[in-house]
Amino acid sequence: MVSPQTQTTIIPHSQQPLVTRTYPSGSELDVVIERAGVAQKSWSRVSVQERVAIGRKFVEEFRNMSEEIPMELTLQMGRPVSQCPGEIRGTLERAEYMLSIAESCLADVSLKDTDKPGFKRFIKRVPLGVVLVIAPWNYPYLTTVNSVLPALIAGNAVILKPSPQTPLTAERFSLAFSRAGLPADLLQVVHMSPELASHAVQHPSVNFVSFTGSVVGGRSVAQNAASAKGFKGVGLELGGKDPAYVRADANLEYTVGELVDGAMFNSGQSCCAVERIYVHELLYDEFVAKYVDIVKKYTLGDPTQAGVNLGPVVSRASAERIRKQIADAVKAGAKALVPEDLFPNAQPGTTYVAPQVLVDVDHSMEVMMEETFGPVIGIMKVSSDEEAIRLMNDSPYGLTASVWTDAAENPESEAAFLAIMEELQTGTVFLNRCDYLDPALAWTGVKDSGRGVSLSKFGYDQLTRAKSVHMKIKI
Repeated sequence: MVSPQTQTTIIPHSQQPLVTRTYPSGSELDVVIERAGVAQKSWSRVSVQERVAIGRKFVEEFRNMSEEIPMELTLQMGRPVSQCPGEIRGTLERAEYMLSIAESCLADVSLKDTDKPGFKRFIKRVPLGVVLVIAPWNYPYLTTVNSVLPALIAGNAVILKPSPQTPLTAERFSLAFSRAGLPADLLQVVHMSPELASHAVQHPSVNFVSFTGSVVGGRSVAQNAASAKGFKGVGLELGGKDPAYVRADANLEYTVGELVDGAMFNSGQSCCAVERIYVHELLYDEFVAKYVDIVKKYTLGDPTQAGVNLGPVVSRASAERIRKQIADAVKAGAKALVPEDLFPNAQPGTTYVAPQVLVDVDHSMEVMMEETFGPVIGIMKVSSDEEAIRLMNDSPYGLTASVWTDAAENPESEAAFLAIMEELQTGTVFLNRCDYLDPALAWTGVKDSGRGVSLSKFGYDQLTRAKSVHMKIKI
């Protein structure tokens, strides 16, 4: 008899095992998917109002877990426990917003104002069926709510595959929905090996796949979906190498701190973290000095302890990859401005990576072109908006970009921002903020940052299909 396959979650800061989960067999996974399909047929006949009511109960049940989640989340993925309540608040904010617009987004579209005599036409929003959600570890609740809640409210069933690093987050999500009264089999958490995930993507009863993760992982999902029988939709939220541009009229006292946080929060492990900064030459020296001064004051350590604002990265392999990217840049001519001895616990072989600021960088270096996913920033000097735009767009990624200018005090600066915004090849452009998802705005990327949309009213479009009804009522 073949022993069942398992996965074990390793606590990032201690490298001790936390929990172990068992994978289903292929045939067991097939049964899960088929049960989801059966449950979805009944769920699709439940009114949107009733679905939203269950969604609101989910929000309350999830809120009731607020005290239990932070430490549990820290042990799974390493973020300082003091910073984990922010993910809970963000999850609730997104859920509440998507519920608030659900009835209008999912209502029939009437065409009665343009109907000809004797005819009646309208468009229905029809659920897709079974949605497979493959969630990441870095913001597991935030990324999960983006896909799972609107998929369910739209009338779909969901198979949720969490990252092996954060299995408990998906289980809590499922528990909150169960307590809210969601019927059985509509949301099933399944821990899967890569082979099982590929099997699920290709399964004929899975109608849509929502994937958040790496470009390599997204490409694999897209290829597996394309090779399946029939045609199924795929939504991909992938990586970023998000740029910031500090114009000559930026408010440095405000801008520097915001951009340090945008690069270093969650140890830089965010798809929309700021990973490269272009500063106008008139502010460059002062900006860099202030930036380095703040970074030097970070406290790197055990994320379960009070006072720590920078935790480990998720794994030893990730730590070594980040260190190599820094070392390669320095070897190629970059200058590291943060002394490593300020962070003595950031030793090779550990998951602790010292925050670093690199100057004298250019686009021949991987640190300015490929996703770092660590507490590292490269800063370049530019002489004009045109140069900044060219460098910001010189990337295989296109998730977000931010521009920092004193627009509140100068209408000409706002006009300059709007002109820059038109030229930037990203899904989101920020003015004077970064690393944030507004649930009313479409979350989307271009180039290697993915395809598809989550959040906003457009998020429901991705999880439904249009069904046109054309009635000739007079014969």
